Amino acid sequence: MSKHLRVAIIGAGPAGIYAGNILASKYPDVNIDLFDSLPAPYGLIRYGVAPDHPRIKGIVNSLHEMLDSGVIRFFGNVEFGKDLKLEDIRKHYHAVIFATGAIKDATLNIPGVDLEGSYGAADFVSWYDGHPDFPRTWPLNAKQVAVLGNGNVALDVARVLAKHADDMLSTDIPANVYEGLKASPVTDVHVFGRRGPAQIKFTPIELRELGELEDVDLVLYDEDFPEGWFDEDAEGVTNQHKVMARIIEGWREEEPKGASRRLHLHFFSSPVEILGTDKVEGIKFERTELNPDGSSVHGTGQFVEFPVQAIYRAIGYFGSELPEVPFDDKYGVIRNQGGRVVDEDGSQVEGLYATGWIKRGPVGLIGHTKSDATETIENLVADVDQLVDPAVADTDAVLAELKARGVDYTTWAGWLKLNDHEIALGAADTSHVERERVKVVDREEQVRVSNA
Repeated sequence: MSKHLRVAIIGAGPAGIYAGNILASKYPDVNIDLFDSLPAPYGLIRYGVAPDHPRIKGIVNSLHEMLDSGVIRFFGNVEFGKDLKLEDIRKHYHAVIFATGAIKDATLNIPGVDLEGSYGAADFVSWYDGHPDFPRTWPLNAKQVAVLGNGNVALDVARVLAKHADDMLSTDIPANVYEGLKASPVTDVHVFGRRGPAQIKFTPIELRELGELEDVDLVLYDEDFPEGWFDEDAEGVTNQHKVMARIIEGWREEEPKGASRRLHLHFFSSPVEILGTDKVEGIKFERTELNPDGSSVHGTGQFVEFPVQAIYRAIGYFGSELPEVPFDDKYGVIRNQGGRVVDEDGSQVEGLYATGWIKRGPVGLIGHTKSDATETIENLVADVDQLVDPAVADTDAVLAELKARGVDYTTWAGWLKLNDHEIALGAADTSHVERERVKVVDREEQVRVSNA
């Protein structure tokens, strides 16, 4: 090791925390400061995973251990580009790793997409997860709803819409979200995918959970299942695919139970137009067929319409540009090679690195995030001797500057206070089933509790 290193990480989700933990293990002589625009850590684990996914949220336990060790300092409620600028980073740190993820909805360019009642799934997820920067209410007034997409986010959205609100009370669902879902008049939720049932991008856990919803019937359609629809010997078929095929076949054999709500799964449906004058009244699809490659599809020229009053577009996420950081507008990522940030000419920008979805795009699960961070950290460590020493290397100097600017930042100790506070709110709620916590939504209240 040739020098003591100071590194800032922007983004306190799994990508940022993993990057910091891996860096500390590969280069122990380092100070790491982790900044996030939100008062609380964990990013999409806190604000992007459906409340009824305690198994997925179990990853918080390992992230907690990484931050609780004290090797990585956490500072929340600090916005990069406003409270903390790139010139500040260069002044106080050898390098910065951007791990800001992808939180915007990918665009869907079809007529009617801007009608009232057409929503991006990312916005809805932020609402039901209690993101502090989103409105407290959501217009849940549709009886028939369409969800576009065949990935896990689409299933999360469909499940939350179809599930009875009382069945969510054992989770950390915010009080305003519970009340909103409780009043929803929804009867039918339709999930549409462009490809066939053998090409779905779900995971078996996500899929199986659909069949476990209380008072919700699953509805599938024979026209979406041609003879031999699943070939378990086809190239690329995994055990996960086989498990999902068995789950789906089991559903096809079940008789409806006469539930008060229905969740419909549609395949081979490509959206071409959202119908309505001032608000969503329906949606038009072109039926598709598989191409010979067994993966892509083409249109058949056959069109079908469904009467719905709301549409949720769960067709993918897209990254947001950061001030003074090279950005690829086409792919929604920071320009980089192996995590090293590069300019439009492909030349490396000294001291800037990226990891996670803002590096590779919104694909892959937690395991990909770890390997992704490892690549970035290995390249950063290889560059150590070329990194410019910061002009002000005092550990607390950057905090003094934030205070001077009036930034009411939060800390790891503050998060522990907020965490205990939310758990106490859950324990105090004796009107319903036992609750793991009640999430505090308001940003100012989070900061107040954290800094009390």
